[in-house]
Amino acid sequence: MQNIVEDRRLPLDIDAQPVVQAAAALKPTLRRYHDEIEREQRLSPDLVEQMHAAGFYRLLLPRSLGGLQADPLTYIRVVELLAEGAGSVGWNVANNGVGSLVTLGLPDDGVQEIYPKGHRTVIAGTAVQGGGQAVPVQGGYRVSGRWTFGSGCHEAAWMLGSFQILDDGEPRRRDDGGMFWRGLFPRPEVEVIPGSWEVSGLRGTGSFDWTVKDFFLPERRTMIHAGVPLDNQWGHWPGITYALPAPAWVGPHQCAVITGLARAGINALVELAGEKTPRGRTGRLCDNPQVQDAIGRADAILNSGRIYRNAMIAELWNTLADGRETTLEQRARCRLAAVHAGDCARQAMDLMFRHGGSTSFKTESRLAEVWRDLQVVGQAATLAPEWYPIGGRAFLGLDPGPRLR
Repeated sequence: MQNIVEDRRLPLDIDAQPVVQAAAALKPTLRRYHDEIEREQRLSPDLVEQMHAAGFYRLLLPRSLGGLQADPLTYIRVVELLAEGAGSVGWNVANNGVGSLVTLGLPDDGVQEIYPKGHRTVIAGTAVQGGGQAVPVQGGYRVSGRWTFGSGCHEAAWMLGSFQILDDGEPRRRDDGGMFWRGLFPRPEVEVIPGSWEVSGLRGTGSFDWTVKDFFLPERRTMIHAGVPLDNQWGHWPGITYALPAPAWVGPHQCAVITGLARAGINALVELAGEKTPRGRTGRLCDNPQVQDAIGRADAILNSGRIYRNAMIAELWNTLADGRETTLEQRARCRLAAVHAGDCARQAMDLMFRHGGSTSFKTESRLAEVWRDLQVVGQAATLAPEWYPIGGRAFLGLDPGPRLR
């Protein structure tokens, strides 16, 4: 896989990027692995090997660390296509990408440990606050805790988790008022809790709870947990990719999963409509004007959300490329565009599920699979409706709160 050479301009044709073409080419393979992924609640080791070879786990790493240093539109298109093939695969690649960005905020010796020459590093865990407590010791901390949503823990090399530092039993507070730190834990040293990921969709993500007890975490693998939910701590790396504010990544990354799934849902109904003659009817489903209308509406709804999301990301990129700073209003619109695109995906999938008839609720059907996965993604905090009033406060000149900076 060729490295992407970052220009100050975004690619004119995202789908022509080699890594995007690799994601599109992998979709039939993802369908063959799907049943195994769901049954085992993890990505197949053989599939993970193919994903490493394609560069999906290196998308957002700097070229100096063996990465592709992809722009955000290329990244979310890869995620979208993978999610179209299998929702769990798109989810894990999306989260690995943001996890990779977070690790770039480690001290230099910590970064080199996580990404040695020739590495095959995958990051799992969570970037949100909470889960662990630590006591300071020479050279680092002794950490104990339990974290939820360890998506990708079975293919990961490192687990990302947040913790508080206790001084004489009291949480330490930083000069900026924050009370949390992040750390990277070697995957073989953590315990994954069986049975902690019993869910209706995205079973293959393997998002199990995980725990450590009295684990020594060296200082080089820790950093402050800045912002709620996430501030850019990787901006010291060269390139527009790393200068972008967090709303260009956090929100769009999981939004790309849900829009990819909605596309899979539209395709599933199109395929079904050409084959199915509903009981008591004489014509195929595709001959029904209501089905024709629903598919046309779903495609328009989904693409309107995708295009708005991509346009807002591009606006942030182009602002920085022109040597200007992004504004709070721009960042708010980018954040809202991701939520809106997620809502558009839900609307499109609702139409497809309804017109699939009894096929839609049969466990083995593609429509049922996509529906389950899409509903789980739609519950993610990054796509929650609470972001609309946060953005609205920014436009009204009010303090939007700490979640939007």
